[in-house]
Amino acid sequence: MVGLDREGVAAGRPNFVTTEPFVVGATCVLDEHAARHMRVLRLDAGAVVGVRDGRGHVGAGQVVRLTKTQAYIEISDFAVIAPLPEVHLLVPVADRDRMLWLAEKACELGCTSWRPVLWRRSRSVSPRGEGVAFQQKVMARMTSALAQSEGAWLPQPFPEATLERALLAAPPGDRLVLDPAGAPMVGATATVLQESIVLAIGPEGGIEADELEAVAASGFRAVRLGPTILRFETAAVAALAIARTALGTSSPTRES
Repeated sequence: MVGLDREGVAAGRPNFVTTEPFVVGATCVLDEHAARHMRVLRLDAGAVVGVRDGRGHVGAGQVVRLTKTQAYIEISDFAVIAPLPEVHLLVPVADRDRMLWLAEKACELGCTSWRPVLWRRSRSVSPRGEGVAFQQKVMARMTSALAQSEGAWLPQPFPEATLERALLAAPPGDRLVLDPAGAPMVGATATVLQESIVLAIGPEGGIEADELEAVAASGFRAVRLGPTILRFETAAVAALAIARTALGTSSPTRES
């Protein structure tokens, strides 16, 4: 659920992410990464920046103090941004660098939740993206992407799961699995997409026949993107962009 702040209090400003509550007149403290970024941008005390918490709060504030390890921002205004219609991603456990790239792009495109799936063909990948340390890297990429894209909500992350567990935990809605033999995702013969959307992306080499049967038995319909076979990260970005465009956006609500 990633709302946008394209014309809001922080739009067009250097943006940073904080975990602290938003209170007008209060000072929030940003971490060493943010402080280093401010120095690279040649910002100093008195500069006005945007801040966001990844949970719908987007604000603006003035830098009151900047050290090597911390930045202190006095909040002057903030808004609560409504979430976008839900689009959930089931991504394959795969090459970790390509998963990190996809995590960044998924956040930019407004992914609601992110759950890696250990497909059968995922087990042959090395080095693959899994484990607690990798989950932290995923969130770091998403946090950076949130600030750059002026989003308001971080995707909800889930740890990797077997296919069986991922299907049991998948939210209800318009469930789609990418498959070259599926119906077109867009075009005159495509079915209209409905909120909320759940997108399942298979691994490199494709989904095994019995896995595809299990996915179909869980209410997923097969859709395709085009005439060629795409890498998983390309397919996920393309499908997410189509789904997000189809569902549109919600209007932000402003508070100060």
